[in-house]
Amino acid sequence: MKIRPLSIDGAWEVTPQQHGDPRGLFAEWYRFDRLAAVVGHPLRLAQANLSVSARGVVRGIHFADVPPGQAKYVTCVRGAVLDIVVDLRVGSPTFGQWEAVRLDDTDRRAVYLAEGLGHGFCALTDDATLSYLCSALYNPAAEHAVHPLDPDLAIDWPADSPQLSARDAAAPSLAEVRESGLLPDHRTCRSFSAGLDSGASQPSR
Repeated sequence: MKIRPLSIDGAWEVTPQQHGDPRGLFAEWYRFDRLAAVVGHPLRLAQANLSVSARGVVRGIHFADVPPGQAKYVTCVRGAVLDIVVDLRVGSPTFGQWEAVRLDDTDRRAVYLAEGLGHGFCALTDDATLSYLCSALYNPAAEHAVHPLDPDLAIDWPADSPQLSARDAAAPSLAEVRESGLLPDHRTCRSFSAGLDSGASQPSR
């Protein structure tokens, strides 16, 4: 398993080693110890989600209040998506920047996003299926969205006519969300992460 940091602090790309033979293949797509060694703390597993999308569907950009935020470990178990990480932490050196990673059922990469980062993706195939491991339970009152087609973000979505949910289509721009005071604060996110770093070195039970 190879884990490399992305250009946005708090985000990593994970590439598992696949073992194949005529019967099929095997891969460890998540290892709490390997991830914790890089991130500084184990990923607390509170919820697991599955998302299925048609080609051209764009979901995001979603984020949660910090604390507690919601760290995510995302992989594509069927088809392919272009996964997007956006730095929404006010005061961060890379605030407003984004990075893309292709997740598919060939290389079987995963992306880890720390609390405070925004997440979205575009389905490159029909029935593109994502699996999410999340550090906190879904809390609608603490969940927010930035419009994925915001020209200030200028995300290069690989879809001629992106299909959005009603919620995402009505989401405010990055500037509007920042003005509302809903965006995570970089120092708060770092302080929260530091508290996790000093916690247990074993996965939650």
